[in-house]
Formats: sequence, C-alpha cells, structure tokens
Amino acid sequence: MLGEDQLVNVPKTNVAPKRFAFVLIEKFSLLPFASAVDALRIANRMSGAELYTWILLGEGGDSVTSSVGASFKVDDDLIELKRDDTVLLCGGVDIQTHTSKRILNWVRRETRRGLSFGGLCTATYTMAKAGILDGKRATIHWENQDSFSEEFTEIELTKSVFIVDGRSMTTAGGTSSIDLMLKIIADDHGEDLANAVADQMIYSAIRTDQDTQRLSVPTRIGVRHPKLSLVIQMMEENIEEPVSPSLLAKDVSMSTRQLERLFRRYLSRSPKRYYMELRLQKARNLLMQTDMSVINVALACGFASPSHFSKCYRSHYKKTPYRERGSHTAL
Repeated sequence: MLGEDQLVNVPKTNVAPKRFAFVLIEKFSLLPFASAVDALRIANRMSGAELYTWILLGEGGDSVTSSVGASFKVDDDLIELKRDDTVLLCGGVDIQTHTSKRILNWVRRETRRGLSFGGLCTATYTMAKAGILDGKRATIHWENQDSFSEEFTEIELTKSVFIVDGRSMTTAGGTSSIDLMLKIIADDHGEDLANAVADQMIYSAIRTDQDTQRLSVPTRIGVRHPKLSLVIQMMEENIEEPVSPSLLAKDVSMSTRQLERLFRRYLSRSPKRYYMELRLQKARNLLMQTDMSVINVALACGFASPSHFSKCYRSHYKKTPYRERGSHTAL
C-alpha cells in the first residue's frame, strides 16, 4: 500500500467515477487493451481514490479470445450503456472478419445516444465501418493504413500514435493506448497524476497526437544518409504513380548513376528493385485486408496491367495474387 507521501493529490469532487466499457472484439490484441485498463488501475492506486471503473463487454456476453489465444470472460453482452460512459473498442487480427453486423448496429445506436467512442489498435476500422468517423481525423496501425485509406476516403487518416476528434478517439495499436489514457487522465485530473502513472509503468517518453507511429526512414533502414532517406520517402509517397529513378535522382541533385551506387552500397539492391518491393508490399496488404479486385489492387500499386502485376508478385512472393488471396480467405 502506498504511503501518503507517495499519493498524488487530486482535487476532491462529488462526481462519480468515470466508467469505461471495453468491448473485446474476437482476436483482439492483448497489449493495447491491457495497457489501457492498467493505466486506469494505476491512476486509482496513485490517487488513493476510485477515479475510474470499467466493465468488459463482448458479443454474446460469454468470453472473447485474444490474438494470443487467451480467452477473457466478459461482464456482459452488448448492452445499453449509461450516457456518460466512454466506450473503447478493442480490435486486433482480421478486424474486417470479426466486425459483425451486430457490433456495427450497436456502435451506431450507442453513438446516437451521445456516448464517446474510442478504437484501440485496428478497431478504428470498426468505427469507420459504422460510419461514426466520417469527416473526422483518425489513425490506425501502420500495417492497416493502405487498406483503410482505400476503403474510407471520407476520413482524414493520419500517421499519429493517437487522435482525439470530438467524441471520437483512435489509436495506432501497441503502446499507443498508454499515450491516449495518459492524455485522458491528465485532462481529467492533472498532469501530476498522469506523470505518476507513466512512472509506474516505466513509460519515460509520453507521446502526443503530434508524434507519428512509425520510426523515421533512417531508423527503419538502419542508414543515416539524408539523400537516400529523402528518395525512399518520395517512393513511399508515390506508390500509385511511381516516379522514375532519373527523376528521383534529379530531385535530390544526383545523377542516376550516383543514385544506383547509393542504393547498392547501403541496401544491396537497385532503386528500381527497392521501389518494386515497396509497391508489392502495399499490394499484399490490400489483397489480405480488403475486398478490392486484383485489377484494382494492381492499379493502386502502379501496375499498368494485371498480367505484369501477377508476374512481379509471383516472382517476389512465390505465389500469384489470386492464390495469396485464396490462402488468406481459407484461414
């Protein structure tokens, strides 16, 4: 038990504890959920008061299995909540498959009643599918960004670790739910309590909605060469309409031959090959995460014809795009 000198002074109010309803969606990711609920537990402990309570909900009201295989007994089915509750949807693997019509209808109904909604990890998809993010800013795990931006063009997708836009909150997954909960705690009860919670979680770098979820290009590729990083960034931003290596070289004041040598020295492949791998990676994400036709996937990744796309895909992944989609659907 904490001593009085270790507790954080929080202004006393007669307001009832804020309640969170965590909705566990089948195959939800454990880390974002556990991080979020533990931040609330620690806030109560560090303040010496019951500032937050929570319940676990799940479709059917029995148990929900996480992506690691562990099952969680929930407190109730998708029930009607109190108007001042905050809902946090917990998503994970194959969110498109596990976002059922019943969940969507429940989200729409509770949103109409004025509840605040948040999406942890891939549950941003569930919120978007329910239509409650239209015209808003949002974020989702970087692996799902390609498919999300193709399907939900009316939503302003960002690369932030979390976004709060009115009554809607979205996170990028992983530890980003800690950042969201620390913001909520700070807004509710002050920075001192939020910092104390972060210290208890050994979380030394609190991020804001201005921080991006992916590492910088130099960190990701393990090379700190400014011109190389800039060229790769331009490649990543121009997948649908690829830019020729000669134009990329010109944009960074290099010759095409110099650019070739740079890529071979640091990445052991040509600029053309590296660019192709980026396009094929996006194609694979779209094939596995959307219902887009193979032709439309090819066009979205800069391939002029399905046959050329299929040939390049098979060369890199050792299977055709059609077989890739078929094998994923069968899982």
